[in-house]
Amino acid sequence: MPHHISRTWKIAICWGLGLLIVLSLATPSQAHWADLAVADIQIRERDIDLNLTVPTGLIAQFDDDNNKQLLDSEIITHQKDLQEFLNEKIRLTAAGQRQDKLIIKSKISKKIPSNLIATPDTHSNLLLQYHWTETIEQLQMHYELFVPGVNTARCLAQIFRAGRVDNLVFTPDSQNAALIDAPILQQISSFIQLGVEHIWTGYDHILFLISLLMLGGELGYLLKVVTAFSLSHSVTLFLAALNIISVSSRWVEIAIALSIAYIASENLWQKEPKARWQLAFAFGLIHGLGFSSALQELDLPRTNLVTSLASFSVGIEVGQFAIVLAVYFALSHLRKFTWDLTIRRLISVGIIVMSAIWFWERAFMG
Repeated sequence: MPHHISRTWKIAICWGLGLLIVLSLATPSQAHWADLAVADIQIRERDIDLNLTVPTGLIAQFDDDNNKQLLDSEIITHQKDLQEFLNEKIRLTAAGQRQDKLIIKSKISKKIPSNLIATPDTHSNLLLQYHWTETIEQLQMHYELFVPGVNTARCLAQIFRAGRVDNLVFTPDSQNAALIDAPILQQISSFIQLGVEHIWTGYDHILFLISLLMLGGELGYLLKVVTAFSLSHSVTLFLAALNIISVSSRWVEIAIALSIAYIASENLWQKEPKARWQLAFAFGLIHGLGFSSALQELDLPRTNLVTSLASFSVGIEVGQFAIVLAVYFALSHLRKFTWDLTIRRLISVGIIVMSAIWFWERAFMG
């Protein structure tokens, strides 16, 4: 077979296999609310109001009309069973004592601000009112109302007490927290974990990193590229989360998809990673706006905002560093084989197709 025909067939096979792989694995790129719950907690002398927004699927046994919204009538009808269920899943303990009384309503308390911009159609709002006979001085919370078998499920909590606001994240692996005078390390670790989780489940960001590293280079140069990306996305992450700049999340997500497609396409004709750190810095500014959307959903108060932002950013960098090392060693091992160029092209083609799918979703189906 002539050389040019052989080369044409190789390219065609790369595109065909890349398309097959990606289409078989393609899933919607955004699912922010699917496994997310939000709790706003107001602590007073002997009473607690807990505004809970939770996936209705977790309390589906009380949704009589199956409309994915728990109504007043359904809450009244199932008040006793609902109390027993939520008392098992959400346990508040003050100085070792459970509450004297729990009342559940559907009306959100106006005594505290809600960190929810809009409630998805798949979620229900509940007001849990707790009462103790003694003054509340120490308070522990155990939360285990998560989507079963989903490691990324979480409950984002804000605690309001005596003018102070604390932010916490409950996960299937971190179900217990102190709500009064919460240790700063508890809050920091919560947001570091949230940052790690966000980068590891942000498949578009992962594919962008893989594309950046695909042409190879010495580890020192790759770290320079990733450092440029980290610095730039940290800048826009902070600016956006502090509401200093504001860009429509839809346009940000579209730009992220295009940035992935461009870097992956460049891998098909570039032989050396020239000017990669400059590109990483430029596109990192866009990806930082994408990272900030995860925090903007929380609508974090100014109190402790810098601590939460810094912790979230550290979590992103920790997760990103693990991905970079894994990709670097995988590509280094791949170069030992004669067909490594074909495999890298195949991966790049797959990434191009995936980013094209994301672009279509975000531009025309959002």
